Amino acid sequence: MPNTNSGRTPKTNSTSPTPAPSGKRPARSKKNWIPVVAGILKKDKMILVGQRPETHTLGGLWEFPGGKIEMGESPEYALQRELREELGIEAEIGDLKIACTHSYGDVGILILFYEVLFWKGEPKAQHHTGLDWVVPSELPNRNIPEANRKNLPRIYKAFNI
Repeated sequence: MPNTNSGRTPKTNSTSPTPAPSGKRPARSKKNWIPVVAGILKKDKMILVGQRPETHTLGGLWEFPGGKIEMGESPEYALQRELREELGIEAEIGDLKIACTHSYGDVGILILFYEVLFWKGEPKAQHHTGLDWVVPSELPNRNIPEANRKNLPRIYKAFNI
């Protein structure tokens, strides 16, 4: 049978994607992405970290305060809520400084790092097993989540610490 295409690209409808050979949609990543917020609280050239309970995912690791954004929440509101729940403080949230992603197997997280401008109350460990004010240079020596560790240089730069 003669080749009638003569090297030309076949015409396609540009408004719909070309189906996979099987007629099914192309495979997509099955990774679940979770949006989370983290707050950087600074006091006397130190920053606040909390230790995750041993019974939780990433138990025992030190992290920046924050948590998951719930459906319908703005990131800023989610961070205010998380700081109230985790630390018992009322906080004013500043600008978004960094957005980054990290993968833990089939789950990915999108982390939004915000500056916490000021807060009312003294932070108390309500969900963490402990809190600690640390000098930023000490963080690489702490047991911290990889998502935070790989972004420390960006965090230091963005928050001038």
